[in-house]
Amino acid sequence: MGKTRQTYDVKFKKRAVDLYLKEGMGYETVAKELDINYSMVRRWVKHFKAEGIKGLEEKRGKAKGPGQGRPRTSPEDPEAKIKRLEA
Repeated sequence: MGKTRQTYDVKFKKRAVDLYLKEGMGYETVAKELDINYSMVRRWVKHFKAEGIKGLEEKRGKAKGPGQGRPRTSPEDPEAKIKRLEA
């Protein structure tokens, strides 16, 4: 069986970030206090510093917006592909 991934809401993540930034606790101390892995606290702090509260929102499973990710391509006709590859 595959293991299920725990997800945390923004409020919980913000609490962890606040304990680190405002209360001056270390990553491991915050992790023990909240019963989570310290690497998650470190990641959340990093995201919060880079993007603010938006950085704490869940990103897994969300569709990427326009201009993000790999551009979709339509099927290329064989002659155009040959010309492109020869160039």
